[in-house]
Amino acid sequence: MKVATWNVNSLRARFDRLKGFLGRHAPDVVCLQETKLEDSAFPVQELAALGYESVFFGQRTYNGVAILAKETPSDVIKGFGDLADDPQCRFLAVRVGNLRIASLYVPNGGEVGSDKFLYKLSWMARWRAWLSARPADERPHLLCGDFNVAPEDRDVHDPVAWKDQVLCHPDERKALTAVREVGYEDVFRRHHDAAGLYSWWDYRMLGFPKNRGLRIDHVYARRDFAAASSSCLIDREERKGKLPSDHAPVLVELAAP
Repeated sequence: MKVATWNVNSLRARFDRLKGFLGRHAPDVVCLQETKLEDSAFPVQELAALGYESVFFGQRTYNGVAILAKETPSDVIKGFGDLADDPQCRFLAVRVGNLRIASLYVPNGGEVGSDKFLYKLSWMARWRAWLSARPADERPHLLCGDFNVAPEDRDVHDPVAWKDQVLCHPDERKALTAVREVGYEDVFRRHHDAAGLYSWWDYRMLGFPKNRGLRIDHVYARRDFAAASSSCLIDREERKGKLPSDHAPVLVELAAP
C-alpha cells in the first residue's frame, strides 16, 4: 500500500493541486495538515467523487488535520483526550483496515523562549505521553505529518545559521527523540542517508530554487513495522508550479499490516 503525508497550507487554496496529486500517485491513505478549514467546510463530496473517504479535525483559518482513505476509516481519535484544555486541532488518529495511522501538525514554536515555543514543547510532551499510555500493539503503526522539527544537522541546508533556532533547537530535537524512544523509526532515514534532502522551503528569497530547505515532514513507523516499508520519498515536483504549498508531500510504500 502507499501512504502520503502533506502539509497543504490551506486545503481550499491547494485543492486542485491535491486532486492532481491523487491522480498521479493514487495513494491508499493520505494524511493532511494545515487544512485551515472548519469541519462544515471540508470537501467531503468532492473527495468522495475521487474515491476517498475523509476524516477531519479542523478549525477556521488555523491548523487542521485530516486523513483520506480508499477504505472506510474507523476508530477515530481527535486530540490527546484534552480538547477542553487545548482546542487546537493538531492530532487525528484512525484505523484503515489493520493499519493504525495518525496525522499530526506539531506547533511551529514561533521564537525560542516565547510562549509559543513553550506550548510546542508541552504539546510534544503530551504527544509522547499519549503514545506511552497505549499498549504497544495499539499504538499507531505510522505517525505522519509536519513535525516542525529537523531532527539532525543533515536535515538543514545551513546548520550554522539555524543553530539553536526554532525547528532546530536542541530542546525540540530532544523532545522528538523522546517520541522515537517510545518505539518509532524515521522511515525516510531507513532508505536515505544523504544530506540535502528537504521537505520545506521558505517562499521568500528563492528558498526552493536554491534548495535552502529543512526536512520537517516525516513518517515515523513503529519499530515492529518499519521493515514493512520498501521505499520513502519526498515529491519535490509538488513544490513547483502555480500556487504550491511551501511543503512537499512525503510518500511511503509498505506492506499492509
